[in-house]
Amino acid sequence: MPHADFVHLRVHTAYSLAEGAIKVKPLVKLCQNMGMPAVAMTDTGNLFGALEFSTSCAEAGIQPIIGVQLQVRREDEVAKGFGAGRDQGRTPEPDQLILLVQNEIGYGHLLKLVSKAFLETDGGETPQVSMTDVEAHSEGLLALSGGPLGAVGRLLGEGRADQAEAVLTRLCAAFPGRFYIELQRHGWPIEDAIEPDLIALADRYDIPLVATNEPFFADEAMYEAHDALLCIAAGAYVSQDDRRRLTPEHRFKSAEEMRSLFADLPEAVDNTLVVAKRCAFMVKKRKPLLPPFHIDGMTEVEALRKMSEDGLERRLEVHVYQPDMGEHERERLAKPYRDRMDYELGIIIQMGFPGYFLIVADFIQWSKSNGVPVGPGRGSGAGSVVAWALTITDLDPLRWGLLFERFLNPERVSMPDFDIDFC
Repeated sequence: MPHADFVHLRVHTAYSLAEGAIKVKPLVKLCQNMGMPAVAMTDTGNLFGALEFSTSCAEAGIQPIIGVQLQVRREDEVAKGFGAGRDQGRTPEPDQLILLVQNEIGYGHLLKLVSKAFLETDGGETPQVSMTDVEAHSEGLLALSGGPLGAVGRLLGEGRADQAEAVLTRLCAAFPGRFYIELQRHGWPIEDAIEPDLIALADRYDIPLVATNEPFFADEAMYEAHDALLCIAAGAYVSQDDRRRLTPEHRFKSAEEMRSLFADLPEAVDNTLVVAKRCAFMVKKRKPLLPPFHIDGMTEVEALRKMSEDGLERRLEVHVYQPDMGEHERERLAKPYRDRMDYELGIIIQMGFPGYFLIVADFIQWSKSNGVPVGPGRGSGAGSVVAWALTITDLDPLRWGLLFERFLNPERVSMPDFDIDFC
C-alpha cells in the first residue's frame, strides 16, 4: 500500500503544556488515517512525551521522530541592547531551533540540552540554552531553522540580512549536512515577507529547503477551543488584541493539502521524507533506574534499617505508649510493630527498594520541616510500618489493620507507589 508523500516534522502534542492540544494516541490515529509513514513530535522545550510517543507509534507501524522545539538565547546586538523604554531590564524571548534525533548519541545530546535549559535559566525566563551549548551537543541531531520565530527568520524579518546570514553559517557549521531551512505558510504576513530571502540563502549556501506545517490542534473545528486554551495559558481574554494568536492553518494537514500549498516548491515537500529517513531512533521501555542515596559511612540497607528503627521508637512514644506504662507493657505493645517492621524490611531489601524509601522519605521530611503541608498518605502505601516510621505516611497500619502485602509483594514484582499530596 503506497504511503503519503509528506511527513509532519513540527507537531506539538499535549505535552507542549497549555499550548498543544493533540494527544499522542489521537496523533498516531491521524497519521494512520492519512497514510503518513512517520511523524515528528517537537514539543516546546521538553521530551515529556518521548516514551509514550515512541511506543504508540511503533505499535501502529508509524516511524516516530523524536524532537524538540528548543529555545536558544539571543546573541545579536538588539538582544544585548534590549532595555530601552518600557522593556528595560526584560530579557527578550529566545529564538526557536528545531532539533530532531537521528541516533542514540543525538538523543543523549538532546536530553542534555533540555536539562540545561531548565536547570541553568534564571527564574522568570523561558528555559533556554546558548548557541554555544547547541554547538557542543550537535552530534547525532538534525536541525531545522525554526521558521519566522527562528533566529534566521527573525533577523530577516527585522531587516538585518547580514546578521541572519552570519547565524545561518554558524548553524551550517554546527550541523554539517544536517541543517534545513524551513518554509512555512500559515497565512502570516511575516512568512511571505521572509520567504524569498530564505530561498536565496538556501541557493547561495546549497542548503535544502523543507516545507513544514506546525500543528497545535487536529482540525479546524478545534481552532476556537485551542484559542481559548492559549488565553488560559496567558491569563488573557479572547477579545484582547495584544495576545498570542495562531491561525486555523495550524492544524494537522493532509499530504494533499501540503502538496497543494507548496505546489511551486515540490522539493521542499519531498525533503520531509528525506528527513524522516535520516532519523532512525525511538525510545525503548526499560526498568526504572533509581538514583543512589548516599549517607556517609552506611549502605542504603544500613541507613534504611537504622532510620526505620529510630523512627519507629519515636512513633511508639507518641502514638502507642501511655505515660504510666511499665517496661513490660511497653515491650508487649511494641513487639508486633517491631516484628512487622523486620518483616517489611526483609521484603523491601529483597526486592531492591531501600533507596526508593530513602528518597521518598527525604523529600517528604524536607517538606514537613520547611513548612510545606503534606497529606497523611493515601492508597496501599499506608499499610507499611516502615513508611509510617519514616514519616512518609501518618497512619498507624497496625491500629487500623492495614496490609503491607497490598503495597509490596514479592509475588507481584512492581515499583512501590506512594500516593502523597503536597500543598
